[in-house]
Amino acid sequence: MRVFLDTNVIVGAVAARGLCADLVREVLARHELVVSEVLLDEVRTVLTGKIGVPRDIVSEVIALLRDGGVMARPELIHSLPGCDCADSALISAAIHGKAALFVTGDRKLLELPAALAATGGPGSPGTLGIVSPREFWNRLRKT
Repeated sequence: MRVFLDTNVIVGAVAARGLCADLVREVLARHELVVSEVLLDEVRTVLTGKIGVPRDIVSEVIALLRDGGVMARPELIHSLPGCDCADSALISAAIHGKAALFVTGDRKLLELPAALAATGGPGSPGTLGIVSPREFWNRLRKT
């Protein structure tokens, strides 16, 4: 399955052991990770600026994501109600990368599927599942 992990999931995986770290390992080992330049830039900025991770470790994380992932190159950024530009760019990358799921801890993004259900259709935001890390983990354990 193709999976797009939001910035907060990847940062959580690097910053602490736990659910997010387990999810990143699982996706890299058994699924297709979809990434984008916008995602990689956000991860780099948060890890170096807000978390204070040394640049050489951040470079290794970015290289792992780039090498282990499928690069999505969105042709157009979907304008999504209730989303800022950065969130819209990530959702668009997930859609254009043909991800089945977008995994995020961001509550406002988790509320999007109901708002987008009416959009439907191939390649539209309504066809992308948006789930929390815990929900994704529970789905993985059932299979």
